[in-house]
Formats: sequence, structure tokens, C-alpha cells
Amino acid sequence: MIEVWAPLARSVALHRPGADGTELTPRGDGWFTADVSLRGGEEYGFELDGSGVVRPDPRSRRQPRGVHDLSAWFDPSAHRWADGDWTGRQLAGSVIYELHIGTFTPEGTFDAAIERLDHLVRLGIQLVEVLPVNAFNGTHNWGYDGVLWYAVHEVYGGPAGYQRFVDACHQRGLGVIQDVVYNHLGPSGNYLPEYGPYLREAERNTWGSSVNLDEPAVRSYIVENALMWMRDYHVDGLRLDAVHALVDTSERHLLQELSERTDALSAHVGRPLTLIAESDMNDATLIMPREAEGYGLTAQWSDDYHHGLHVAVTGETAGYYADFAPLSALAKAATKGFFHDGTWSSFRGRNHGHPIDPQVPTWRLVTFAQDHDQIGNRAAGDRLSQTLDERSLQIAAVLTVLAPYTPMLFMGEEWAASTPWQFFTSHPEPELGRATAEGRIEEFARMGWDPSIVPDPQDPETFLRSKLKWDEAEGGVHARLLETYRHLIALRRSEPDLNDPAFASLSADVDDEQRWIRLGHGRIDIAVNLADEARLVPVRAGAEVLWATDAAGSGIAVGEPVTEPTISLAGRSAAVLRVG
Repeated sequence: MIEVWAPLARSVALHRPGADGTELTPRGDGWFTADVSLRGGEEYGFELDGSGVVRPDPRSRRQPRGVHDLSAWFDPSAHRWADGDWTGRQLAGSVIYELHIGTFTPEGTFDAAIERLDHLVRLGIQLVEVLPVNAFNGTHNWGYDGVLWYAVHEVYGGPAGYQRFVDACHQRGLGVIQDVVYNHLGPSGNYLPEYGPYLREAERNTWGSSVNLDEPAVRSYIVENALMWMRDYHVDGLRLDAVHALVDTSERHLLQELSERTDALSAHVGRPLTLIAESDMNDATLIMPREAEGYGLTAQWSDDYHHGLHVAVTGETAGYYADFAPLSALAKAATKGFFHDGTWSSFRGRNHGHPIDPQVPTWRLVTFAQDHDQIGNRAAGDRLSQTLDERSLQIAAVLTVLAPYTPMLFMGEEWAASTPWQFFTSHPEPELGRATAEGRIEEFARMGWDPSIVPDPQDPETFLRSKLKWDEAEGGVHARLLETYRHLIALRRSEPDLNDPAFASLSADVDDEQRWIRLGHGRIDIAVNLADEARLVPVRAGAEVLWATDAAGSGIAVGEPVTEPTISLAGRSAAVLRVG
């Protein structure tokens, strides 16, 4: 049975190469159907109102020649899964690794990514978060310009390649979180408005017209897509892009509906399924239980922790970093979850955020020192490794991996990758490519950046520069940083207090003038000296040194107790201690 929702069309015809057109029958509520069976790989498309133009299926699973061409039938049940023993990964206690398929390996495919999964296992990762893989126009892109949400980008390996990738992750004990975008559609290849009212043309967000969540069929389109990834591709959860851009005034918010349906599917498949929201609202309603009038999502990102950490190690205070200039901002984010919890935001020009109920488990916040946005949306796409020395990078590692929340790394961060991760596109339309490049330059010029350092997103070299160089991880500072991350992740797993989910277990001391901070997590003290000179940092007397950065100081002996209520740390160094 073939069906399509096309309430704006008076007639719909199915077209296949070498076959006559087949008229679909109206079923009501805008649906059209035909009693036709397609074979795997068979190409097809729909003609609306006898226009003579054939469009892809809005629910296409595969686009062999891109988003403007015919769809191809894909049967997800044809894959013979080898993950029958997979019981899933819960978010609590996990470390996430964010990666982009196109730049994770030189080849930029699912199959090539499989060859690097053992590296993630040795690193100690539990969950792999994959940037969007749904179909977009062109060959390479971040993935946030998708226009066919059900199809998997063909250049990566298509839906079959994606199934192989998820299967391979599960066989290595790695869960998969898929990044999905439900707040907008890309600028090229979006034919959904020809079928039905998928968009609110009068309401716009940062990326264009907002998605029409008032239309039940559009809501169903989103919910069924979310369930598809977790059911047909066996993924273990979704990262929901920019949920603050979802305009929904209905009695039951779309996020609550997604939460309810995901929990039901989790019960059915017998493994945990995770929903992580990206939101700049600093509102824990997203992760509060539904019975407490929350949406019941599993977790949300905390950009505030990133901002506090970034300013602490880099000293940058421009733009939205301004409010995070004092170290006390990092201390607050590290103990309260949000820095802006109703406080004045100079960047926004208003009070922002809400306090988090201290009963919320800390692991429901995902935190990081680097991610695709915080690197790629810089003018030159530069990583911390391109401006910081080894000592500061080790501090960033400590504050990232041993955060009281769920830590996330961005691909290559673990070995201080030398490659940037820049904003890249491959729009085939010359006018769209020019507009994208010129808009990028103008945006950063308004912010005071030198336009000459902004790479052309349409230049293929911008994409190629962003690919990881795996061989550099084998020596020098890269190998040393990699060992640091491995050790810290192992330490996090071995110390129960580092996974204590209670906000009540967190404490902090800070001295902005002396540039040191102590973060307490149960019996664990994390002492960090951000000054260039040695400092005495307060710790609890009798604490045993579990680990210290290479530069911490000759007087620090791992395994030995600290007899004084302070520890002497060399400039830009850190130590981890345990009391009792």
C-alpha cells in the first residue's frame, strides 16, 4: 500500500520509471492511497495536480540521486541485525562522544566510521551522538539543512549503511544518540509545502519559516519520524535540536508527546531510550517528570557550564561570554546547573532562566567544553587546541570529564586535534551558495571579526580542512592528551562519588583574584589553579591524591594523603583528591 498526505492537492499520481502513472485515491483528511507494492530499490515519486513534475515522497527512506530526484523504496526489515543481546545504555553514568560522519574519517562514510569505533571503546565512551544524517541538498553539510527527515544521506552510505553503523556500535557496547532537527527545514529541496501546510509562513525563526505544529498530521510526521530512528534503526535515543524554536501552544506540547511515545516504545523494545533537548531557555520544565507538569525528557544541554569553562581556560569575554568573566560563574554553573537562573543576561538585555529543582538528578544535564556549535560557529572554526597550550588543555579535560553532569566530548577533542571544524556547505545552486558565504562574512563583520579569517563555506577546502587527521593522535602532545582523557574517564567510572546524582553533594570554593577553584563532589575534591603562578588551593585535610596533571608540582604524590587544608599547585594545573 502506497499512501501520501497531500491536502493541498486535488489529485496525486504515483510515477515509476518504465511504468504508467497510477492515480491515488482520496481517503479523507488529505490522504491519498494506492494498492501498489514496491520492491526494494524501486524508484518512484508523486505528481501533484497533473503538473508534469514528479516530487520525492515526503516520507522517503532513500534518495539515491539527491533530494530533488526520485525516491527509492527501502525495506528496513531486510537488515539482519546482530545486536540481539543489546540491552541498551542509560544516560546516567555515561560519557557521550559527538561526531559528524562526513568529517570523522577521510572517507566520510558510515562504513569508514565503523573502523574507528574501537578507538571510542578504548577511550571509555558509552554513547555516540551523531550529527544529523537525514537527506539534505548537496554532498556535504553539517546536516542541519535537512529537507527529507525520513531519508538517510546517500553519500554517507544511505539507510543500509546507517543500519550497519548502529549494529556495529551495539556489538562494541556503544549506544547511539541521533541528532534530529524538527524546528525548521533547509533552504533547498524542500517540497513539503507543495503537499501540505507543513510550515507557518507568517512565523519565522532563525532558520526560516517555523514548522506548523498546529496541524495534527505535521505533528504525527514528526513523532513517527522520531520513533522510526529508535525502532527501525535501533538507535538508543535522540538529541532534539533547538527545541526553543518549536512554536507549540497546544494543551499537550510536542515534547511531552514525544516523551510519552518514546517511553512506550522503550517498554515495548525492553531497553532504555533517551531524549536530550538542546535549549537556550535555561528551563528545567523540559526534564521535570510529566506528573510534575514537566515534559519528561531525559536530559538537556547546559550551555552555561560550557560558557563558564570556556572563559576560565581562554579568558575570552566577548558577546555572551561577558557574564561568565568571574570564576564564580563557573562555580555556580558547576553546583546549580545554570548560571542564569533568573539573573540578568547582558547579552540578552533581560533576566534569563529559572532555577533547577535540586531534586533533579545532576546527570540530566549534558555539559561540554567543545561541541559542533561552539567550535563551528566561531569565525575560523578553531578548537581550543589551536589557541591553548597543553597545561590549559589538561585543565579543560578535567573540568569536562569530571563535571557533575553527563560529559560530552567533540570528535578529536580527546587528542587535541589540530584540524579546525568550520562551517561548510555544498549548495549546488550558485545563488544560494553566494548568499550563504556572503551572509556568513557579514554576520562576523557585524560582530567585529576580521572578515578575512572567515572561510568560504562553499569552498570544498573548508570541508576538507575539517576532517580529522587520525595519525596525529599517535605521538607528542596529542598522545599525551589522549592518555589524559582515557585516565579521567576511567577515574570517573571507578569513583562512585563522581556519579552521585544529588545536587546536595556538590560544593565549590573560588578565588577570582588568585584564579583558583575547588569543586567538591561528595568525597571528591577537584582543585584547579588557572593562574600562571603557583597557588595554595584549599582542599579537605587528609584527602588522598588520586590524579594530577603533569605540571601540578613535584610535591604532589599520587596515593599520598594531604596533611594540610591546602594543596600547592603549580601554575595552570589541577589535582583530583578523595577524602576518606
